[in-house]
Amino acid sequence: MLERFRKAKAAEIAALEKLTAQGNMPHAYAGPRPSLRTALTAGTQGAVMAEYKRASPSQGDLNLALTPEEAAAAYARNGAAAISVLTEEHYFKGHPDYLGRMAAPGLPLLRKDFILHPLQAEQTAATPAAALLLIARLLDDQALRAVARRSLDMGLEIVAEIFDAGDLARMRRLMGNHSLIQVNNRDLERLEVDPNRSAALIRSKKPGECWICASGITGPEQLARMFSLGFDAALIGSALMRSKDPGQALSALLKRKNHADAV
Repeated sequence: MLERFRKAKAAEIAALEKLTAQGNMPHAYAGPRPSLRTALTAGTQGAVMAEYKRASPSQGDLNLALTPEEAAAAYARNGAAAISVLTEEHYFKGHPDYLGRMAAPGLPLLRKDFILHPLQAEQTAATPAAALLLIARLLDDQALRAVARRSLDMGLEIVAEIFDAGDLARMRRLMGNHSLIQVNNRDLERLEVDPNRSAALIRSKKPGECWICASGITGPEQLARMFSLGFDAALIGSALMRSKDPGQALSALLKRKNHADAV
């Protein structure tokens, strides 16, 4: 699957290279970019980054009728600290334009995509996104350094996604003391989910880091467990997007989680 994801981005990167050669790359967004890290660490009970995901290779279509604007407003009303926006077109039916369309509520936006080239960082910086996702296993050392440098130069935060201890060590070696670490419980090679991945890796968390648990959280007990283990935030997508009303699903999840904490 990782190789398929890489191939799916080839046309996008080629188009960006053409725009650059023509001098037509869009300018960097001049408006405010609320900090993702600040939003995810502001509270004491753990934060939820709600995801707008229209489809996935493992689950097919998800709530295609829900517009980006409707999702952003619903998530903001119902307790999301930030929004993850799937912008990959081929497998997830997203689009980079969704970042601009979801900015109105003012929550920090994470561009979740398969970022392979520095020009994709520039493309992201032309939107209101606060951050982009860099997946360790998608990038060789040279590409990872280049994309990370361009992202930071453009004023973007980086969420470094890892799958195992080797990924974590490599990210730290190449990017220094990175403060935003996302553990994906889904193996992108096989699309299998193992929540124990997060439980094992969180033991390596360092002071000052913000850790995010992603994939496989479907209920309040799982959410509360990840927070109790030391995760600052959880990214929740499919469990919300499968609902007819993702905003209400988020509200119900947070209420049940808070009730479980109180008991």
